Amino acid sequence: MFSPSRDQARQFLMTAWRKRRESLPATALETMAADIIQDHPEYHGLLVEGEEALAKDWTPDSGETNPFLHLSLHLAIAEQLQIDQPPGIRAGFERLCQRHGDRHEALHDILDCLGEVIWQSQRNNAPPDGAAYLDCIQRKATK
Repeated sequence: MFSPSRDQARQFLMTAWRKRRESLPATALETMAADIIQDHPEYHGLLVEGEEALAKDWTPDSGETNPFLHLSLHLAIAEQLQIDQPPGIRAGFERLCQRHGDRHEALHDILDCLGEVIWQSQRNNAPPDGAAYLDCIQRKATK
């Protein structure tokens, strides 16, 4: 399994965005990442900063969202939706899209659920709970 360092993950996103901006050939994953970045204009400037963006820490205390984490969670969800893993996530996403009438808002609901499941996993020193993840998505879809 590929487990990039923080800097490698950040550099991947920056490279994907540079390739999009410069109309360079990109891998399928880079194209997927660039599509996600396209939907987040608030991060475009940051992704061209270079070393400063690579080194910055975003902490909960600062009250800022870590843009690299946010984009990486979007990328994880995009991959999950492609293969419907965990099974049922695609149907939950479709329900959220219908509820919101907005694809990006639906993705942010799933992102909130994924963040919660990851936090619980780390807190409990346990694997992520796929059932809890899907339950969270279902709850948001039926609000």
